[in-house]
Amino acid sequence: MIGNLELLSRLLIATLLGSVIGFERERLNWAAGLRTHMLVCVGAALIMLVSAFGFADMLGEKNVVLDPSRVAAQVVSGIGFLGAGSILLRGEVVRGLTTAASLWSVAGIGLAVGGGMYTAAIGATVIIMIMLVGVKPLERRFISVRQQRTIQLLVERGSVSLDTVHRTLGTGSVRVKQFIVQQSEDHADLDDVHIALSRVNSGEFSTICTRLEAMPGVRECRPEK
Repeated sequence: MIGNLELLSRLLIATLLGSVIGFERERLNWAAGLRTHMLVCVGAALIMLVSAFGFADMLGEKNVVLDPSRVAAQVVSGIGFLGAGSILLRGEVVRGLTTAASLWSVAGIGLAVGGGMYTAAIGATVIIMIMLVGVKPLERRFISVRQQRTIQLLVERGSVSLDTVHRTLGTGSVRVKQFIVQQSEDHADLDDVHIALSRVNSGEFSTICTRLEAMPGVRECRPEK
């Protein structure tokens, strides 16, 4: 059995490491932010401590065999309900998968700290932060931008909405990443519609432009590749 100071130290370290990752999620205004990640990490550390040392007084009893990994193993599957709660489905766009993965990873960090594996816990925290903060700009610059296409439509006032675009293109066929409608500066009775599509190749983009141009109320379609 470890001392009380070591117990508290492990809980505090888990709280600190969880807050590092949680702060990055909080910065992006996700529901599972700073406090959620801190709670998950310190909770996982506490469960690991209970699993490893909470039943030490029972070891001397007759016919008692304890597996300290069984209680801790439930964290890996049990954290799924929090991850599922952070995933949102908006139309055909799924958001929150990264936050769900970070919650699952933070639980692992808490288990590592509770087990006294400080190097592994700190190393995992650093690697996760690199993934969340460092890789995202590279992904946007070299992957997302290359797969993104934008279209500018000049339409009659109120004739085009996100629902009509989905019906025209077919649900699930393309991913509408951004949809903005604003009054045209050159025509008082017309709207400018900005549509950003992601993961669309050149052939699909030409077909999409043709379909959007044929929509009722569309006066002009200006694709921007």
